[in-house]
Amino acid sequence: MTIQQDRVSDVVYEAHRLTVETGVPFEEFRRRYEEAVPAFDRELFDRLIQESADWTTVKVAVDHNAPHGFVIFWSLDNTEIMSPSGDTWRSVQYLMGNHTIAQRMFHHDPAVMEYAPLRTTIFEDESGVARFAIDQPSRQLAAFGNPAIAEVGVELDRKVADLLGFLAVPVPAQLVESV
Repeated sequence: MTIQQDRVSDVVYEAHRLTVETGVPFEEFRRRYEEAVPAFDRELFDRLIQESADWTTVKVAVDHNAPHGFVIFWSLDNTEIMSPSGDTWRSVQYLMGNHTIAQRMFHHDPAVMEYAPLRTTIFEDESGVARFAIDQPSRQLAAFGNPAIAEVGVELDRKVADLLGFLAVPVPAQLVESV
């Protein structure tokens, strides 16, 4: 094995994992979240691409599909894959985002896709209450050292705050106070 440090970039940044106690049962919060953040409409997107739709048309379609600014691109029910081990925690993780927002960062640096879409997890605590976890977007994206990317990171903080407000759960101050 050859180690070549001259071809490796090492960026250290501080991540902030925010966990919100929702105050509602796991299944209820999961249902509300999935209603507010619907699945990405892949059929619509593929049809627009086949029709050679311009980016403005794609943006309008995405905005229609994402009433609160986000869609679910992927999910994994951790409960199902962990249950054979004997663990009984209920947990599901998601990749939640908006590719028209991500494009504004991708335009500057395609490596931002490491953090877009955003990774979120809903899990049940010991008392049966759902908790929502996410790493603060602005912290991750500021590490790219590009003000345009950092600005979108702050915008994403606000959009996550708005989503949590819509879901009627506590909104972490870090999401509304980031700069």
